[in-house]
Amino acid sequence: MDKKVLMIGVLISFLLIFGSYVAITKTTKPDIAAKAYSKDDISRPRLEVENTFMDMGKIKVSEEKTAAFTVKNAGERPLQLLDISSSCGCTVGKVIYKGQESEEFGMHSAGDFQSEIEPGTEATVEVIYRPYVMPVYGEVGREVYVSTNDPETPKLVLQVKAYVE
Repeated sequence: MDKKVLMIGVLISFLLIFGSYVAITKTTKPDIAAKAYSKDDISRPRLEVENTFMDMGKIKVSEEKTAAFTVKNAGERPLQLLDISSSCGCTVGKVIYKGQESEEFGMHSAGDFQSEIEPGTEATVEVIYRPYVMPVYGEVGREVYVSTNDPETPKLVLQVKAYVE
């Protein structure tokens, strides 16, 4: 009888330790390494974006609006877009490149997303604002942050403004 109790205790301990390990490794944000360049490198990625601010106009609190920002790699090496986050849980960002859409990334999402924009090509970064997630009224400003490997623009900040009714 004592051997049975001991075996059950060991088995339960093993399952708890293994379960904790799986839970920790599944929720830990992986390290994503961007290829580093210096500002002096002639052959490097160069981020070009026409504008970093869009006014979404009036929006009802129950609606959702999307602003699309075009990002171009005007450099000679691949431009990496990674570590996307936002200023509020009501706002998310996603990347569309060559017809492929990333998942949505926001304030509380941890992902291992990384996209390489080839030289001379463009991607779209969508900023999606959902006021019903965190209801506020009046003029509201939100941001989406995108890290890059362009040494002149290591963090791209895309801003949207809306008037919530």
